[in-house]
Amino acid sequence: MRGQEAERFDAIKEVVAETQAGYSQPLRYVIALMRQQEAQSILAGALTWAGERRRGVAERLSRLMMNPITGWPIALLTLFVGLYLFVGVFGAGIAVGFLEDHVFGNHINPAVNNFFYDVVPYKTLGDLFAGDYGIITLGLRYAFAIILPIVGTFFLVFSIIEDSGYLPRLALLVDRMFKGIGLNGRAVIPLVLGFGCDTMATVVTRTQETRRERVLTTLLLALAIPCSAQLGVILALLSGSPAALGIWAGVVALVFLLVGYLASKVIPGESPSFYMEVPPLRLPRPSNVLVKTYSRMQWYFGEVVPIFILASLLIWVGHITGLFNLIIGGLGPVVGALGLPHETASAFLFGFFRRDFGAAGLYDLNAAGVLGGTSLVVAAVTLTLFVPCVAQFSVMLKERGVKTALAIVLFIFPFAFVVGYLLHLILSGLEVTL
Repeated sequence: MRGQEAERFDAIKEVVAETQAGYSQPLRYVIALMRQQEAQSILAGALTWAGERRRGVAERLSRLMMNPITGWPIALLTLFVGLYLFVGVFGAGIAVGFLEDHVFGNHINPAVNNFFYDVVPYKTLGDLFAGDYGIITLGLRYAFAIILPIVGTFFLVFSIIEDSGYLPRLALLVDRMFKGIGLNGRAVIPLVLGFGCDTMATVVTRTQETRRERVLTTLLLALAIPCSAQLGVILALLSGSPAALGIWAGVVALVFLLVGYLASKVIPGESPSFYMEVPPLRLPRPSNVLVKTYSRMQWYFGEVVPIFILASLLIWVGHITGLFNLIIGGLGPVVGALGLPHETASAFLFGFFRRDFGAAGLYDLNAAGVLGGTSLVVAAVTLTLFVPCVAQFSVMLKERGVKTALAIVLFIFPFAFVVGYLLHLILSGLEVTL
């Protein structure tokens, strides 16, 4: 505008500022509302109703989804079938078990280890590709055997929910609850997307009206929303004990609501009114679902897999230089205060590279018998609340600015360990066994 209206630019800015001063809401919201009112007035003079329209099955189901009495059971059923049974039991259980134990455990990893340690004469080079932290035996194993089936099943479920038109109805359902934490129903879109990938969800916070809402949503995404791979691994680890899974979900949900409520009182600004177009409810089209799932899987292979390889490379460099062991040694007393074995420190360090990388580390520790019972629950809660991964943090810097991003991380890091420590004390004091 400055280029096109060089001489009148300052005058235009004054008009905009004077107009905005007359409204408490953003002008784009006011304009959208006035357009809607004008459309309604035009429609009122041109439309007549022949009689009461009969409601079809889809419309009755749509109303049930938005009614608080029936909507919440439907939402919980959707989460149970979609996330727990399909992503958790099938994706993180059956599919991961086959790829992790059979494909990599029995075939790929032994062959890679034999080649690099028996054929290649340089052990340091062998450690880069094989062994405990090799690019193939750790990075690619995590990416393809543990994370890929979980992310794939989640993307499929999310595409079905998205194509059915259920997301806007879920937004209307949670609007009243979200207002208690300074947000509105529109926040359900980035928050639900965060269960797929918090990095993508942080970018999607641009759709929210005010800076206050964007900061609040970014904080909650970084703190209490596990990505699909992390969620799937945790579901697989804790699904054998309903009590353990319930404690983990209860603590994370409580932190989400409590921190959201307190942050909404501290961060200045107003929450705008919420309005959203509700499209017709329909059966998902297989072609749409497959295309959306395929495009998201392309993103996974293009963006996430290289990060796993890079993380393995950094860990290899860290082992050679001794920096990796130094950091783990520094985290040792911290994880010890939580009642966790010192090996857990490596999982938290992995989690900084990628959240799902850290969750996969817990998976290995559990399979090796190092973690279990209450210590596994404490580790899962702490890792869920732990600092965002490198990719998410870089997006936070870009979207929210350096000061806000650093403030969020500096709050999350000690807060996660404090919650883990308190949970350890409570479970130990009550002598809970899981």
